[in-house]
Amino acid sequence: MNSLSMKVNIYLLLTFVFLITFSCRKKAPEKISFTPVFSTLSENSSADTGPETKYETYYGLLTPVEICSIFNRLGVPYNNAALNPVSNSDLYMSMAKAAVNTGIYGVDFGYLKMFGLGQEVINYMVTIRRISGKLGIPDYLMLNPLKQIESDIADPDTVTALMEKAFSDLENHLMRNERESIAGLMLMGGWVEAMFIATQLAYDHENPDPVVIQKIAEQKYTLKSLLSFMKNYYDDPVVVYYTKKLKFLNNYFDSFDIFFKPGDLEIDTLKKVLRSSGADMTITLPTLDIIKDYVAKLRTEMVSP
Repeated sequence: MNSLSMKVNIYLLLTFVFLITFSCRKKAPEKISFTPVFSTLSENSSADTGPETKYETYYGLLTPVEICSIFNRLGVPYNNAALNPVSNSDLYMSMAKAAVNTGIYGVDFGYLKMFGLGQEVINYMVTIRRISGKLGIPDYLMLNPLKQIESDIADPDTVTALMEKAFSDLENHLMRNERESIAGLMLMGGWVEAMFIATQLAYDHENPDPVVIQKIAEQKYTLKSLLSFMKNYYDDPVVVYYTKKLKFLNNYFDSFDIFFKPGDLEIDTLKKVLRSSGADMTITLPTLDIIKDYVAKLRTEMVSP
């Protein structure tokens, strides 16, 4: 996708965010018009109370490294049973399946890295390198970072930087060779995997954590950005197929609202994040359960041969 198209996508997304904020300003005085179900705002939070801890919400397309940072803040527990086994990688014979699962394995790698840098992390890195080979990506793009990770395995910051560069180089290679739809499928697979891990391991229906709920709810912004990104590759029937499924999921995200306090929302266009001291949400547990189930079914389809 060219820089002009990306700027247009970001502009449209910021317009959407502005409309939400403006709606908040209009409705705030009408107490009976809005009943939040979940809130991460403290009782004394106000735009006039001075410096407070700010929550960050990504509204751009998330890389595996950025997703990993969200998992860190949510305190997602360790459970490798929720990941896509590396043994499945040999089953992905089509280019589309290889692309989607490269994104999935990238998020799994970032998730595992939070808990240490053992052999399991290396196995996922090797798998990403192997499966990317099916996409015609030069071996050195994955081999060089792998060798460096094996040398600097005790330094998590180095691993993060190397992994981020590897995915950036990989995406740039696809763009230069006019195979952008492969990059789109990779990003989509990563987003679905992140939603799967968050809803399976962080979300608890019986004891819902408002912060976890907010992070899941805020994915409505990223999903809109992803759908806008995927529009560029409608010449690929696989992209069209998955986009239809994501649009169906988007209907559930559109069924609830997120309200920020007037004057409390900051927009960082450089890092593509929203910052606020919290938010009120109208999302309900039944809606969360539907989103969780739908994501699980979509993810099952993606990781199957």
